[in-house]
Amino acid sequence: MSDTLMISVSGMRGHVGSDLTPELVARHAAALGAWVKSRGGASVVIGRDARTSGPMFTLAATAGFQSVGIDVIDVGVAPTPTVQMAVEFHHAGAGLIITASHNPIEWNALKFVGPDGIFLNAESGAAVRTLAEQGPPRSGWDGIGAYRVDDEAIARHLDAICELPELDIPAIRAAGFHVALDCVRGAGSPTMLALFERLNVRVTGINLEVDGIFPREPEPIPENLGALGDLVRASGADLGMAVDPDVDRLALVDETGHPIGEDYTLAIAAAAVLARQPSGSGPHTVVANLSTSLVVEDAAKAGGARFHRAPVGEANVARDIVGERAVIGGEGNGGVILPALHVGRDAPLGAALILQRLVTTGERLSALVRSAPQYVIVKAKAPRGGDLAAQYAALRTLWPEATADDRDGLRLSWPDRWIHVRPSGTEPIVRLIAEAPTGADAEALIAQARAAR
Repeated sequence: MSDTLMISVSGMRGHVGSDLTPELVARHAAALGAWVKSRGGASVVIGRDARTSGPMFTLAATAGFQSVGIDVIDVGVAPTPTVQMAVEFHHAGAGLIITASHNPIEWNALKFVGPDGIFLNAESGAAVRTLAEQGPPRSGWDGIGAYRVDDEAIARHLDAICELPELDIPAIRAAGFHVALDCVRGAGSPTMLALFERLNVRVTGINLEVDGIFPREPEPIPENLGALGDLVRASGADLGMAVDPDVDRLALVDETGHPIGEDYTLAIAAAAVLARQPSGSGPHTVVANLSTSLVVEDAAKAGGARFHRAPVGEANVARDIVGERAVIGGEGNGGVILPALHVGRDAPLGAALILQRLVTTGERLSALVRSAPQYVIVKAKAPRGGDLAAQYAALRTLWPEATADDRDGLRLSWPDRWIHVRPSGTEPIVRLIAEAPTGADAEALIAQARAAR
């Protein structure tokens, strides 16, 4: 593995042209297709974000699938959650999403989805990698897979959102919200604009082109949302919303133009869902990953729910949501998962739930944030290197009084703060994430952890 070709249980990502090539994509698509065939499946769904290499890799992957006798259903440029839902709708044996999510413009990636609409687990991912290494068996002239287009996937996705009992669609429509929207020239604007039209939301937008030429760093974190904040102030919008290139993450900017941090997306969405549960139907469970802010845990408890943490990674969170029978879950990066819809992160869903909470409370977004306990979360990166186990041991020695969780790297926690150190699954780095009541306290945890490494 090179420094930039990252292979995980549910796919791979790398630099276009040097790491990720059409030949590599075709081989791994053929392997995924052979895995589907070995399980009695006959078709796969394929979709992509707006990156310039997407059409090329779609052609390569389609050829790979057809070469092993698997039919291809192409949903085109679509949000990641739309593709996941299409896998379930078509009862396909798997899905392939061609997207590097929040990575910079030079990257692209393959994400493998199982027949349940969830990213592949470790066992299935290993089986696909083995087939790719061995060379999957190819079909002859009379066994080549078929190809067809599904151009209704986005509409079905939005239909399903608007039918959710967690949403009071007439109330949202009557509120007449004005949203400032930034889609970073990714796959998001057709879906988000169609959703807002259904919800009677007026939109003032930037970066709505669907060409994959990102005008800024594409991850929807506060430091990348200055232009959206300016747009909120200039337009007088009720709030700002930003999605990442594949539209599974949603970040918010309040009515003053201030980015509030991605963890609040899940916290507010969880509050919206818990408030709409039928009386006497509890107790309910909310699931989030080990790196998610305490604001989500606080929101769950305020709504009378039990809170459960899962290892980082959408597939891990999704499977714990299913196993814990949670009503909502997700990740602190702005990824909201509502199992009543599907078990995957979904930015259009998140947007609708945020509007629902604003309607229910009658509050502005800044007031919702102020009404919750306040924390500061700090995220840092360090080069991957050395013996991680020894580094974790050093951190345990540094903080022997902390509660330790080693299911995914090492998370050390106290009643009002925590630090999580883990190797990234998408970049050649180690992530250090800390949270505390003040920024200085969180920065101190990061500094001490760096010194101990």
